[in-house]
Amino acid sequence: MVSEPAVAQLPLTGERTVPGIVEENYWFRRHEAAYLALRRHCVNAVVLEAGCGEGYGADLLATDARLVVGLDYDVLTAAHVARVYPRVRAVRGNLASLPLRQSTVDVVANLQVIEHLWDQAGFLRECFRVLRPGGRLLVTTPNRITFSPGRDTPLNPFHTRELAPSEMDELLRAAGFAVEYLGGLSHGPRLRGLDAGLGGSIIDAQVAVAVAGTPWPADLRAAVAGVTAADFAVGTGDLESCLDIVAVAGRP
Repeated sequence: MVSEPAVAQLPLTGERTVPGIVEENYWFRRHEAAYLALRRHCVNAVVLEAGCGEGYGADLLATDARLVVGLDYDVLTAAHVARVYPRVRAVRGNLASLPLRQSTVDVVANLQVIEHLWDQAGFLRECFRVLRPGGRLLVTTPNRITFSPGRDTPLNPFHTRELAPSEMDELLRAAGFAVEYLGGLSHGPRLRGLDAGLGGSIIDAQVAVAVAGTPWPADLRAAVAGVTAADFAVGTGDLESCLDIVAVAGRP
């Protein structure tokens, strides 16, 4: 994994998660857990990560893939990926019109990105276009039911539209995909124990500090710093209560 000095060269804007920052560790490990769960679909494959962000996930997938193309629209981010992750072929481009020919990749990975897009259906059609027949689309996104409960608009100012599991399923099928797996990422036993010890939610405790703008309590900082990818579980039980939706969809 990249060292902290290299990570510090990419500004933390709140829009993307980066490794090597203690206060970001919970979110980083939550995202990392999804990459680890999905990486088996990338073995010996040509992979496009559409919206690669800081690049840590594309680099993780490159361990198993034949080639990983990391695509991001932001100039600074694409340059950072090219500099820090030599195993990833960094490309700058727009997700609304993927800069690849039809049927050229085996896997499109889109983790924690679709909720940022205005035209989600159009993006999925683009994914379908660039995938080879038999290829797969890997998607994760926050579960609207638990991420912005009781709201029609997302809490996160960088999100345009969040989805419930049934809505994710419907979007994928409407774009022509066959949904092979629809699951969810949730807290495992150790994180559920931390939730109880922090008044009910390690997430709410972090949000409260961010909103108040106060220093992090020592117990919260220690709890967040100690989170690992193994503290999360991915499965198909009780999708309505999951934290993140995890989907695998095939292109016929």
